[in-house]
Amino acid sequence: MAVSSFARAFPSFECRSDPDFSRPEIPSAGCAGKSKPAILGGGAAAHGLSSLIMRFPPNFVRQLSNKARRNCSNIGVAQVVAASWSNNQGASGFTPAAKAVDAAAAAAAIAPVEVETGVEKPVVAAAEDPSCNGENVQLEGSPQFKYASFLNSDGSVAIHAVLVLSVMLIAHFVHQFEKSLTFAFAHYTFKNGFSFLLICGNSLICPGERLGRGIVTDAITTPVVNTSAYFFKKTADLIDFKEKRRASFEYGRYGNYTTVVAEEKISALEGAESTILMASGMCASTVMLLALVPAGGHLVTTTDCYRKTRIFIETFLPKMGITATVIDPADIEGLESALEKNNVSVTLFFTESPTNPFLRCVDIERVSKLCHDKGALVCIDGTFATPLNQKALALGADLVVHSATKYIGGHNDVLGGSISGPEKLISVVRICIMFWAVLLILIFHVLLFELVSQVIMVNFALVVQNAAYSLIRGMKTLHLRVQQQNSTAQRMAEILEAHPKIRRVYYPGLASHPEHELAKKQMNGFGGVVSFEVDGDLHITAKFVDALKIPYIAPSFGGVESIVDQPAIMSYWDLSQSDRAKYGILDNLVRYSFGVEDFEDLKSDILQALETI
Repeated sequence: MAVSSFARAFPSFECRSDPDFSRPEIPSAGCAGKSKPAILGGGAAAHGLSSLIMRFPPNFVRQLSNKARRNCSNIGVAQVVAASWSNNQGASGFTPAAKAVDAAAAAAAIAPVEVETGVEKPVVAAAEDPSCNGENVQLEGSPQFKYASFLNSDGSVAIHAVLVLSVMLIAHFVHQFEKSLTFAFAHYTFKNGFSFLLICGNSLICPGERLGRGIVTDAITTPVVNTSAYFFKKTADLIDFKEKRRASFEYGRYGNYTTVVAEEKISALEGAESTILMASGMCASTVMLLALVPAGGHLVTTTDCYRKTRIFIETFLPKMGITATVIDPADIEGLESALEKNNVSVTLFFTESPTNPFLRCVDIERVSKLCHDKGALVCIDGTFATPLNQKALALGADLVVHSATKYIGGHNDVLGGSISGPEKLISVVRICIMFWAVLLILIFHVLLFELVSQVIMVNFALVVQNAAYSLIRGMKTLHLRVQQQNSTAQRMAEILEAHPKIRRVYYPGLASHPEHELAKKQMNGFGGVVSFEVDGDLHITAKFVDALKIPYIAPSFGGVESIVDQPAIMSYWDLSQSDRAKYGILDNLVRYSFGVEDFEDLKSDILQALETI
């Protein structure tokens, strides 16, 4: 790189650890105390002026990643970039570092640098006028200033060259170690408005991706595909896709490769033809209902279920002309009556099995036969069962819904939901999602704003690829976790049932459970959640919960960490005690989700907590 041949006209420089960038803004000037004509414009050669100062944008260093800065510092580049050179104007000698720069400068010449300011005056070169005596060149008539500039000592242009080289090295390291860096160029601004761009945009954006990217297919784990759209190499490929001769997702809302892997895993677990992942379990339930139950339709559900689902059915769907019949989970006669009474309009039977929080079980095989004879679909929420403990589709259900947040994710760190079943039904749900925004607009015309807000809060809509990756990871250990949780819950249910400070235990694995025989018939295990009533009131029960040392007090279940909650407070606190009792929610009810902690530790913790009440 060419360097100014008169760099030696400037005094020596030294690195200073405390740079001062707060100097006053001054015009370029002639020699101190002398009137010299000068120019800062047009095609004049203003090279060598120490007033031609290069400054980085304020956020330049922040834009460089830590990794790039570390690698730059290993070869001294960071020091060159960050240093402020001292204003040693009286020195006549040169430091060894300055001599090295000067030696390179003496062997080359630099072309004139044009700086446009709109003011035309003759140029004076510092090297040609010894009266300057190494001082800053100043404009005629301007005050005399002495200030610490970024580069105002000897070899200014030479140092500019060093800095340009340094930035090129930084760009190299950025390219090597931070290929995903978002900024594409470094912008340098000189004091008098002269600037240039070090363009490196294409080198950061295009290589390795444009048409010839290497898709990782030999990785053990599934890659996360972060994209909002999918490209076509040529127009002919796009036409092939439009005419269904070529497969593509086309747009991120229509599919993602990482998400497809998670969907296929759930389909394999459930024995389903197709699965669609949603943003949450509540989203899966509500979208399924909106997609499959027409306006003016009728559905049947059960008394014991997730409260938010019941609120949606009781308050939201009626605004769309959809009515519901609510029956006890074991009330087969009630189901038959509802099907006969609403023979024309019954579209769907939807329930959980086991239910939340009393773990009631529905005879899926018998219910499915009754509904199919009347042309109604059956959807089972199998979240509490997991796909390992219960195969709802094999028992006759048309669809199975999961809150994948729970056992499928299994680590209390991801939200997700799924709907599995035949492709002809899942495709209806997919179409509903594609036009979800339009659907919300239509809903807004028939609902109160607060209800719409609730729906928006619990829906929207497809699971993102990063969440899908977490679900894939969770499913790899699902069988290990569920086996441990089944075993712990069964043993603890038996211990609790025999404890004098426990009034009642709700668990399908106990002979005392009303659907125990049915559960043994249609389940391989009974799950990791146990509900029970403490011998006491609201406050005594809360004292027991607070005395527990292992579980978290939280509103979820199915994860590796144990979780406990008091439904009267966690889920029904907005209702009065009498209103809670209508749903069977007593003040002393506790729901305990067992994680994968050691059984003896969990047992000791529960027993010591019971001793405190």
